[in-house]
Amino acid sequence: MKKSKKVVIGLSGGVDSSVAAFLLKRKGFSVTGVFMRFWSEKEENRCCSSKGEERARKIAERLDIPFYVVNLSDRFKKRVVDPFLTDLKKGDTPNPCTICNREVKFKSLFESLITCGADYVATGHYARIKEEAANNKLLKGKDKRKDQSYFLWNLKREWLSKILFPLGENEKEKVREIAKKENLPTANTEESQEICFVSDKMNSFLERNIGRSPGEITDVAGNILGEHKGLFYHTIGQRKGLNLPGGPYYVLEKERDKNRLIVTESKKDLLKREVSFKKENFLQDVSFPLKVRAKIRYNGKESSALLKENKAVFSSPLEAVTPGQSIVFYRGEEVVGGGVIE
Repeated sequence: MKKSKKVVIGLSGGVDSSVAAFLLKRKGFSVTGVFMRFWSEKEENRCCSSKGEERARKIAERLDIPFYVVNLSDRFKKRVVDPFLTDLKKGDTPNPCTICNREVKFKSLFESLITCGADYVATGHYARIKEEAANNKLLKGKDKRKDQSYFLWNLKREWLSKILFPLGENEKEKVREIAKKENLPTANTEESQEICFVSDKMNSFLERNIGRSPGEITDVAGNILGEHKGLFYHTIGQRKGLNLPGGPYYVLEKERDKNRLIVTESKKDLLKREVSFKKENFLQDVSFPLKVRAKIRYNGKESSALLKENKAVFSSPLEAVTPGQSIVFYRGEEVVGGGVIE
C-alpha cells in the first residue's frame, strides 16, 4: 500500500480551514491540525479565540486527526503588532496581514512540518498553487469575491513547492455546503474582516497604545482649518472623522516633520499615476521594465502598469495611494509579487 502524504494544516476554528482539512483527508492525506494562539491586548484575538480553539478541537475529533496548539503570542506581538504601531507612528497605514502570513502563520506551519515530518503545509486561504518544473506559481482563487492572493504576495518563493490550498478551486457557497453536508461544527461560523488583534474600535486601540500627538489640519493653501489628535489616526483619502466645518474634505497628505495633516476638497488631488514601493518580494524571476496588472488595496480594482525596479507607473491615475499598504502585481491569474507603498 502506498504511504499517504503528510500535511500540517492551520485550523482556526472557522469554516474555511475546517473544510480544507476535510478535503485533504478525503483525498487521502495524513492530516495534522495546528491551532495558533496569537497576542491579544485585553480581549481575545478574533483569529484565535477560546471558542475558535474549541471548534478547531471538535473538527480534529470529527475528522479523527491529531491536533496541537502552539502559542505564538510573543512572536505575533514582536513581528506583527509592534511593527504595526511603529509604522503608524511614522505616518503609514500598514497592512499587518501580509506580515503575519510570512513571519507568523506560514513560518510556524513550516516549523510544524519539520517537527511532524510532514510533506506539506496547508491553510484555508482562497488561492491556488500551480505546479511548474522550475518554481511553483501562486494563483488567484477561483472565487473572485473571496480571492485572498493579495495577502500572500510576501510568502517566500521556496515555500510554494510545499503549500496546499484545498479551497482554491471552490466558491465560498460550495464550502458552506460541504460543511453543512458533513455536519462540521463550523458550518455557520461568522467571518471577521477586521484587524484581528484590535478588540474594539481602532481609535480606542490607538489611544491606549500610542496616545495623542496633536497638530494642525490645513488646506492645500496652508489655511488652518482645525486640529488632529495624531497623524496615525488618519489615512490618505479619508473623508469621515475629520470634524471640520464645510467640506467635504479628504486627507491628502501627512507632513510628518511638521506634524501637519493636509486636506483637500477636490478628489482630483488624490489621483496619482506613479507609485513607489519598498520591501519588494517577487515569487518568480522578473526583468524590468515589466508590464503587469496591479492593485493597491484588497478590494481595489486591478489596473495596467509598467513595473520598474521600485516604481509602478499606471496607465490611468489611481485614487488615494496610501503609504504602508501593499501593492500587488499580477500577470493574468498569477501573483508576480508585491511591495509596500512608500
